[in-house]
Amino acid sequence: MVVGTVGIGVGAAALLLGLAGLGLELQYRRRPGNRLELTSGDWQLEVFEPQRYLLVGDMQFRNQTQKLEIMVTEVRAELTLLSKGSLEGVTHTIRMIPQHADEAARPDDYWFGYIVKVGKTTRLQVRIEIQGPQLENLQAAWVRVHYVAYGPGGRTPKTRHVIVPLQFPLPGGVQRWRPTTQADVLPIRTHLLTQLDNPVEIVQRYVLPYAQKGDVVAIGETPIAIMQGRFIHPSEVKPGWLARRLCYYFLPTSSLATACGLQALVDIVGPTRVFLAFILGSIARILGWRGVFYQLAGEQARLIDDVTGTLPPYDQFIVLGPDHPQQVVNRIQKETGLSAAIVDVNDLKAVKILAATSGLSDRFLKQALISNPAGNANEQTPIVLIRPTEPGVSQGNLRS
Repeated sequence: MVVGTVGIGVGAAALLLGLAGLGLELQYRRRPGNRLELTSGDWQLEVFEPQRYLLVGDMQFRNQTQKLEIMVTEVRAELTLLSKGSLEGVTHTIRMIPQHADEAARPDDYWFGYIVKVGKTTRLQVRIEIQGPQLENLQAAWVRVHYVAYGPGGRTPKTRHVIVPLQFPLPGGVQRWRPTTQADVLPIRTHLLTQLDNPVEIVQRYVLPYAQKGDVVAIGETPIAIMQGRFIHPSEVKPGWLARRLCYYFLPTSSLATACGLQALVDIVGPTRVFLAFILGSIARILGWRGVFYQLAGEQARLIDDVTGTLPPYDQFIVLGPDHPQQVVNRIQKETGLSAAIVDVNDLKAVKILAATSGLSDRFLKQALISNPAGNANEQTPIVLIRPTEPGVSQGNLRS
């Protein structure tokens, strides 16, 4: 009996230890970790001279945890300039100026380790001076602010990517309309759109100078996603077991054919949905039904653009599909008076309507956009203005 009692005691102790370990693991998985976010901030071109630009960004660190203090121990920045011309002779300097409410900045701009308390923020100013010849050729500044979040999650290196436009086409210039069966279309050139832009303001700035009552504005899904900040650098994606194994089964041209591209989808819809969509899609394919994976995995599976999928510098990023596209087009219509649509168009005569304001005919939009007037290269014409040439065709009274 003594032996049996000891055995039961050891078993009970082992069970208790196991339950305690499981409880610790579950509690750990619910912890937010080092959730310190650096915002894109507000950027201004404070000096705009022929041979000197001064770009100033005011950014904010936000501690998004509920109970944990997070330290910012290192901050540095680097810059890549995008230009239509040579960058020979163009130089730049970067200053990172701490702007803590409770601490005076050092004259040498040294970033000392700073504690961002629970639910609090602190600020950072980035000052970039650019000097050299032919600065008018500069299109954008790609700023990377690297920082280290230090806390219960260990030492976590992070990067905030900010693309700041430096060149702005003048609206109202000479543009060429193109005829289609039921409408004339006008591809509209803009500056390089970034997460600092707003879709309504872009339409007001670049489209309204050409528009008249009854026109329809169509915007590509990728530019909308970029303005929403829905792009991720692959260095921020951590491919898991599932993504590393399933990505080999997609066509090489698919944006899900890399571990990072597929992991981006897993992070959105979850591993269970992706796995079940893959299994059922594979079975359906054997039976002759194609596209079942994308139907089951959700709309984002079709919309993700992997690296190289769009124009520089976004060719270095994974760009997701837009968020709440119907809300975007409704707001454009409310603020501008123009009917609007968000579309996914390619050179293979495929037109997908993600969202459209009330009363717009999908058939009309597809016929107007089937030639892909916006282009798929570096045209930088993310918006197409559509002008119906017959009364009522945009509402569905389309001649067969």
